[in-house]
Amino acid sequence: VQLVESGGGSVQAGGSLRLSCAASGYTYNRNCMAWFRQAPGKEREGVARIATGSGNTYYADSVKGRFTISRDNAKNTLYLQMNSLEVEDTAIYYCAADADLTICHFGLGYARDYLGSWGQGTQVTVS
Repeated sequence: VQLVESGGGSVQAGGSLRLSCAASGYTYNRNCMAWFRQAPGKEREGVARIATGSGNTYYADSVKGRFTISRDNAKNTLYLQMNSLEVEDTAIYYCAADADLTICHFGLGYARDYLGSWGQGTQVTVS
C-alpha cells in the first residue's frame, strides 16, 4: 500500500488549500482513511476520517466547519479541503489508511494508533 500526499504550501490566514492523497496497492473503495497533522514539538493529532464505502465522516473539533474530507473512488484519491486557515493549522499533514473498516467506528486517537499505512506528509504553513 502506498499513499502519496500533495497540495501543501504556504498561505495567508483566512486562505484555503486542498490536500490530495493518492492511494495505490490495494482495493480502495472500502477502507478507513484519515488525515492527521503534526506541528513542531507536538504530538500527531487527528484531523478528519472517512469510511470510504459509506462516506461517513468525523472531524476534530478544531477543524469542524472549516475542513472537509472527501474521496474520489474512481481516482483512488483522498482529499482534504481546508478553508479559513489559521496560523494554528500550520503542520505537516499526513494521510493514513487501513482495510479494517472497524477502525472508523472509533475516534481519531484510536485511528492514529491502528491505521496501518501512512504517507510521507506534506507541509502546510499559514502565516
